[in-house]
Amino acid sequence: MGRDGREPGTTPILAENGESSRWRAFGYNATVRIYTRTGDEGDTGLFGGGRVRKDDARVEAYGALDELNALLGTARAHGLPPHLETLAARLQEELFVLGADLATPTDTKARADRVVRIDEDAVRRLEQEIDACEEALEPLTTFILPGGSGGGAALHHARTVCRRAERRIVSLTRGVPVSEHALPYVNRLSDLLFVMARAANAAAGAPEPPWLP
Repeated sequence: MGRDGREPGTTPILAENGESSRWRAFGYNATVRIYTRTGDEGDTGLFGGGRVRKDDARVEAYGALDELNALLGTARAHGLPPHLETLAARLQEELFVLGADLATPTDTKARADRVVRIDEDAVRRLEQEIDACEEALEPLTTFILPGGSGGGAALHHARTVCRRAERRIVSLTRGVPVSEHALPYVNRLSDLLFVMARAANAAAGAPEPPWLP
């Protein structure tokens, strides 16, 4: 068990290695053990205290974000144009913040001063990035099939996982309150990932096959 009673490996914020000032804000100043055996019975700890089952709606939600973050890493490994590489790296950072946000009940009092939550500015930045990407792309006149270059295909895949994360967060809201900007953020993020995929394919000279029913 980590110092806060959480099981390492179940939430993105547990990647802290002591080098990031952002994660020091969460109280992670030392290396966290990879395995602890505390989750062997199927439960896991939340930031701020408390434990839930690993198939809890909250864990499903931030787990989908963790998967999305890994896919962004896959897209970067394929190679992206410099501006998309920089953007993807920033999105990975923000997904850590959103994952930590969702892993922390809104009514938590423990370490409340250390909780970083996704905010309206983050949503606005996504909108600005969407507008900038779209300006450089040919207008769409039909649906396109996901694929293209390695990076573009990975971003298309990331978009679908983002939509699943959004659905998981919607499910979570049926039972507990979540931060007000969480859903707008992932909704806008899926749109951004779509145009990023198009931009990656355009830069690679990869065609966008139209869907022709």
